[in-house]
Formats: sequence, C-alpha cells, structure tokens
Amino acid sequence: MSKPPRLSPPACARPLTLRTARGEFAAHEALPAGPVRGTALLVPGFTGSKEDFIGLLEPLAAAGYRTVAVDGRGQHQSRGPRTESAYAREELALDVLAQAAALGGTPHLVGHSLGGLISRAAVIREPGSFRSLTLMSSGPAAIAEEQRERTRLLVSALEAMGEDMPGIWAAMRAMDAPDTVPDGPELAAFLEARWLATVPEQLMATGRLLVSEPDRVAELRVAAEGAGLPLLVLSGAVDYAWPVPRMDDMARRLGARRVVVPGTEHSPNAEDPQTTAEALASFWTACEAGPRGSAAVGSEGA
Repeated sequence: MSKPPRLSPPACARPLTLRTARGEFAAHEALPAGPVRGTALLVPGFTGSKEDFIGLLEPLAAAGYRTVAVDGRGQHQSRGPRTESAYAREELALDVLAQAAALGGTPHLVGHSLGGLISRAAVIREPGSFRSLTLMSSGPAAIAEEQRERTRLLVSALEAMGEDMPGIWAAMRAMDAPDTVPDGPELAAFLEARWLATVPEQLMATGRLLVSEPDRVAELRVAAEGAGLPLLVLSGAVDYAWPVPRMDDMARRLGARRVVVPGTEHSPNAEDPQTTAEALASFWTACEAGPRGSAAVGSEGA
C-alpha cells in the first residue's frame, strides 16, 4: 500500500465533496494561484485513498493544474454499499466517468495500480471524456503470480472474517516485512483507520479484479487512437505488482510515452512526488500544446 509522505494537505488544497450523477465522493482539490492550464483527476489503488496523492498536489498546482484526488466508491471517506456487485470493474469505471463529468471539461486522468485498471476501463468506454491517460504503476493484465497468491489469501480472509476488519489488519501487519512498517505512529494510525473505513466488499471485489484482469492493451490502444488520446505509462524502477519489463512492453504496445522515476518502487506518487509531478506536468503540457494525440509516443527517464 502507498504510504503518504505527509497527511496534511498543502495550503493550496482543500477537502472537497465531489457531487456526481452516481453519488458523492470524498476528495482533495488543489488549485493553482494563477491561470489554470488544465484539470487532473487522480484515482487511487487497492487499499488506497486520495491521501496517496497528497505529495503531488502542491507541485501540480504550482505547474498550473487544478488537481482532484478522490476516494473511490467504498474507499476510506467515500461511502459504498455492502454488495460486491457495486464494485465490479465497469461500475467503478462509470464512477470515474461521472467524476470527470462533474469536474467539467476533459480532465487528464491518472490511475495508480488498481486505479489504472479502472481508469483504462473508463477510457475504453468513453475515450472522449478525457484529455490524456496516465497508467501509474499499473500493468497490462492481472498482477504478478506471487502477489496474486497474497491477494487471494486476503480475499479469503475477508470472506471468512469481513466483520472483523481490526483482526485482519493485525494479521496483515504481522505478515509484513520490517521495511514496510509505517514510519511513525501518526501514519500507522492513519493507515489502520483507512483500512477500517473501507467497505469489505469493495476490497473483495477489487481483489478479485487484480487477480483475474485480462489483457486489455489492444482495446485501450484502439480506443485511444480513435480519440487521439495521449497515453503515458509511469512507474518506479522496481515494482512487485507488475514487473517493470511488463510495463515497458505495455508502453510499446500502446505507443505510449514511458517514464521511470528512479529510486522508487510501486508508489512513485508517494515515494518521490516532486519528480513524479514534474513528469506528469511535462506530459500534460505537451498534451495541451498540441493536437490530441501529439504527446502519445516517446520514452524518457525522470
């Protein structure tokens, strides 16, 4: 899971209740001090929340982008029903489309990890609703086999003990490697509170999605090319959910720009938000400067 570099939003940001045709979503919104160059919608990953993007808010606002990071349906501070069907991939994709519509215009879309699978489903469905798509630490299909087994165990535990979320949290923490322990009591308390606030059925349904997602790269390329939608694949230098060579190959198959953030792993948004924000702003600026599709191809470091 992502560990936010801090928990307090910057001065340029505020809490936002994003009201959409599909319900209300808790969000953080950051606004530029000067002219707005564009809007970005940030979609978090499995067990995540809007706070995973908190380090990106200030540098993206400074670059001129209105940035809105959301809790998905049933995540953290966004309410959701106690039925797994409410969290099917296409339902969550419709949520993203509703969020984009509520923001107005055609926002740049960023999906982290699971959020990338949901975001690409939204783009495949309605590519014209977005100005660009960034898949951040998100791969072409299901997660790596080792992570599939871990996720299946978690889903099984939720099926058997879903009403005992504190017990599952304690068991998860006991299994974690020492270097994944949260840094400090405040962050540890936040991560536990976020877990306890997340709807168990959301975790079960999205966990199943992570272990069963088919390869939809060809579908995404067709949709993006048809709409002239620029694509970026951004990741850390190491990734346990989707090995970096798989993301390299996905970028080639998509004809997408490719950025690797040195020294980071599965959450460059939290591990090096400044460099990640610079890469995003550079991509978006290229998108805004030219016709749709002009920034789609290319590869670079960060």
